[in-house]
Amino acid sequence: MTRVGVFGGTFDPVHVGHLAAAVNVRYSLSLDRLLLVVANVPWQKAGRRVVSPAEDRLAMVEAAVEGIPGLEASRMEMDRGGASYTADTLAELREAYPGAELFLVVGADVVGDLDTWERVEAVRDGCTLAVVKRPGSRPRLPAGWRAAVVEVPSLDISSTDLRARVIDGRPLDFLVPAPVVTLIRSRRLYSESTDDSIPNRIHHPGRHGRPGRL
Repeated sequence: MTRVGVFGGTFDPVHVGHLAAAVNVRYSLSLDRLLLVVANVPWQKAGRRVVSPAEDRLAMVEAAVEGIPGLEASRMEMDRGGASYTADTLAELREAYPGAELFLVVGADVVGDLDTWERVEAVRDGCTLAVVKRPGSRPRLPAGWRAAVVEVPSLDISSTDLRARVIDGRPLDFLVPAPVVTLIRSRRLYSESTDDSIPNRIHHPGRHGRPGRL
């Protein structure tokens, strides 16, 4: 049976913490492929900050996973349009990979919020949770869910800090894959410029659906 992992997120920007989690989940669960699914409208960020255009975030993920066996960037939520709901993504993947076992990668810190997700019953019935935990932590697994725990290296890297580093001119080396650093610079992402002719930032309206994406 084909085993497919789903690792969704804003990835603004993608960094080595994301990649470390992805490769360890794929290895631990013997996944045939792990899809890094770029959220089209990350509703949980709305009203809090400006979010980079989805095409730019996808380009960063594509650059980050190039040459890494089993990791793939996915634009399926972008192509679907609107707010990004895990229930819809899993349903689409069941059509794309009939008979496959689907694994949904989530952080241990959001397990307690699963009951607030949109169409949570469909999510629960359609996948096995791959709960990512840091060394020494003991996540509580949700009742009624199929779940596996995967320990990943403790890398304290924040996308918020990375965006601030760009603004301040501080280095991103070894925190963000080199091809992604090049892309950030060439597209002038996270610039403080307010010139409307530079299409490097966008503000998405909020909509409830899926908290806790990594």
